[in-house]
Amino acid sequence: MNHEQRMGGWTTFETQITKEEQQVFETATKELVGVGYKPVAVATQVVSGRNYRFFCNATPIIERPTHEAAIVQIYQPLDGEATITEIKNVE
Repeated sequence: MNHEQRMGGWTTFETQITKEEQQVFETATKELVGVGYKPVAVATQVVSGRNYRFFCNATPIIERPTHEAAIVQIYQPLDGEATITEIKNVE
């Protein structure tokens, strides 16, 4: 990972998502239904584990879907599975 880390804060969003980051996203979102999220950028924050913010294209799973943007925030503990902590639509 080559993201620029600000002291105690989030890195800037990067469009190159690593295989590890993609795996974290897939693990945390595997049981989501109703909306499909495709990550296009990621920012991270080191805590006792790691927080991820994935900027995503969001598409509701309906007959005539609209396309939106969303931030999917995920926490990866040092020992344990990644989980979603927040999803926000971007206006």
